[in-house]
Amino acid sequence: MTTQNAPASTSPVPGTATVASPLPVSAPPSWPWRRGALILAGAAQLITISALTSADPLAVTWWSLLLAIAPAPLAAAAAFAPVPLNRLAAVAGVVVLIAGIAGGILHIGLFFVPALVVLAVGGMRLWREQSGP
Repeated sequence: MTTQNAPASTSPVPGTATVASPLPVSAPPSWPWRRGALILAGAAQLITISALTSADPLAVTWWSLLLAIAPAPLAAAAAFAPVPLNRLAAVAGVVVLIAGIAGGILHIGLFFVPALVVLAVGGMRLWREQSGP
């Protein structure tokens, strides 16, 4: 059994259909900061969860549960939520991190300081780019 292929077009005229590629949309200046806050908060949150479930567990207090539950979801909301919600999530994330760090400063709270700094900078840049001209 043989199959026959149609001959390829040999005309020198190029096709009239062209694919229009849209111009790439650049990310806002606050995006790398918010993404960095998400990564740092997630890493510190995993450390906290590991400390809570280890052989010599961390005491289950309000600040340890706050740091084990809230930072990464709030940082994710600050990074990926729609415009009106991401500002609120960034502010809530900073408040939660400050409260958790203040409660657990002697134990595990210091792991969240880099995430706090990066989220605060990303939140300020986000606020400035959305309220600017």
